[in-house]
Amino acid sequence: MSERMPAVTDSDEVIREALEFIDPPLLAALAALTGDESILRDDLRPDLSNPLDPTGGWTPDKVAQAAGLALELIGRWRDGGCPPPGELSRSTLSRIMAFTVGGSLPEAYTELFVEELGGAGDDLRAPHWRKEDVAPERDFTVAVVGAGMSGLLAAHRLHQAGVPFVILEKNEDVGGTWYENTYPGCRVDVANHFYSYSCAQNPDWPEHFSSQSVLLDYFRQFARDGALNDHIRFSTEVVAAVWSEQDCAWDLELSGPDGPASLRVQAVVMALGQLNRPHLPEIPGLADFRGPSFHSARWDHGVDLNGKRVAVIGTGASAAQFVPVVATQADQLTIYQRTPNWLVPVPHYQEEIPEGKRWLFRHVPGYNQWYRLWLFYRTSDGLLPATEVDPAWGDERSVGLVNDLMRAFMSAYLEEQAGGDQELLAKTLPGYPPFSKRMLMDNGSWFSTLKRPNVELVTDPIEKVTRAGVVTADGQERPADVIVYGTGFLASHFLSPVRIVGRGGTEIHEHWAGEPRAYLGMTVPGYPNLFCMYGPNTNIVVNGSIIYFSECEVRYILGCIELLLSEGHDAMDVREDVHDAFNIEIDEGNLRRVWGAAHVNTWYKNAQGRVTQNWPFSLQEYWDRSRRPDPSEYRFYQASRELEPTKGA
Repeated sequence: MSERMPAVTDSDEVIREALEFIDPPLLAALAALTGDESILRDDLRPDLSNPLDPTGGWTPDKVAQAAGLALELIGRWRDGGCPPPGELSRSTLSRIMAFTVGGSLPEAYTELFVEELGGAGDDLRAPHWRKEDVAPERDFTVAVVGAGMSGLLAAHRLHQAGVPFVILEKNEDVGGTWYENTYPGCRVDVANHFYSYSCAQNPDWPEHFSSQSVLLDYFRQFARDGALNDHIRFSTEVVAAVWSEQDCAWDLELSGPDGPASLRVQAVVMALGQLNRPHLPEIPGLADFRGPSFHSARWDHGVDLNGKRVAVIGTGASAAQFVPVVATQADQLTIYQRTPNWLVPVPHYQEEIPEGKRWLFRHVPGYNQWYRLWLFYRTSDGLLPATEVDPAWGDERSVGLVNDLMRAFMSAYLEEQAGGDQELLAKTLPGYPPFSKRMLMDNGSWFSTLKRPNVELVTDPIEKVTRAGVVTADGQERPADVIVYGTGFLASHFLSPVRIVGRGGTEIHEHWAGEPRAYLGMTVPGYPNLFCMYGPNTNIVVNGSIIYFSECEVRYILGCIELLLSEGHDAMDVREDVHDAFNIEIDEGNLRRVWGAAHVNTWYKNAQGRVTQNWPFSLQEYWDRSRRPDPSEYRFYQASRELEPTKGA
């Protein structure tokens, strides 16, 4: 997807105008491009003490100084014929990275960041082996279930390793959640330079936070560029997967366009995602409503909302995006809120990337990667301290000093947005600690919508839905012509609705009994050669991009497949003691985070109150743990028998 950049032939004036949008990672990119580190002046070193500050602490004066230095360097590079960047030593890279993060880079992050950057366009996460070299005669096919973000990435890596694979996709196109969610205003809430594959950077993103259609095009292009479409069986759903202990293979039951079908494979990658099964609330009378009603993830574009009385139930992340659009169409919009949300001020959330900045991305080699690294560091673990629980803290509105500082910061933002309307502020100011629920990006559109004369925010509990509208606990019935449910997903129902039968004939959902767990979120004892992506406890709250997790997971899964092929094993599954010890660590870690300790309704927890979604540690730690499988943590099988444990050590 990345393309060779055009040579710079523009005038100094064009470059000067583009440099109005200069930032610290551009200086890093220019130093790496030209080898001139003098541009990395100490007085221009960014201050990342506030990870929410997109300027890195640069004052207007520093911006002007940096722009002058960059103009001179780009001009010299242009006049010299735009030579490609040379290979940088590790020490040079370390110095430039240290400047980018505003100080010395923790040693644990150095190799991770080198990998994120790549070298001279190299894809350092690509598998460094091929099946034809390690097991050319071996019959080994992998089924990837799902052609969304993680499924396409898994298929891409399998293709690079020369491992036969097939992708089974229930929809008619790729994209997963970005294919299914087409509601008005749908967009990602992670900056798209980070919400993208490290091996497929886009030098021309149109927006800071991409809309649904832009992201769908990105994943379609990735599938085309990687020649993946020929491996996809569209409109094909996996109904069941049954492990054959005799043959060490998975027998899949499929439902496709031509009816039931079957498929035998040696391994399965479950790339179903967590946010793919809409949740409808358990409210009496839902079926009685006589007008159109639908979930936001199944938006009915055939329903005209213009001039209608629209009821929206739920105020989560999706609702925060579509409600402002619906408010401009509906005659009357009634929003039913159970719990208010903390809002993170992001003024440019819905804005296009200015043309000058896009010029820089298109013309300065490496700027995409350094900007991505800048986002990675600022938004990865910088906010983790704000989620730590202080057992001695006595305020139920927060869980510690840093968390309380964030509460004060975001409370001030909500007060500013309410504009003196104390009744509105009382409805919208959360009483629970920040980060215990999903935070919502906001550029002011939420409160401007709530202040519209045709919008009412209702916080009384819903008692029932009737034929004509919604009745709240105070007995008031508000009429509605259309109901839209913005009520989230069945996030804790991992791997549903597929029936998965492992060793000994145990179905995985019965095995879990409502408590989904996996080792590193990927492997489950008793289910050999079954690998999950975006599995239990691999969600992130304040740090990073889920695509980063998928990249870590795919490398680990490819490592497992290489281990099987190179050592001549037929199958592997994680040992129970390893799995159990890991999950104890995960549970203890989540209880030390605000989302595990706070008593608030959130999709991070299952019905029993356990955090089944979130990773409680740093991004670097997951990268380190998932770099390669440890054979001693697994049991290995030859068809019909388990090998001696020493064989896998």
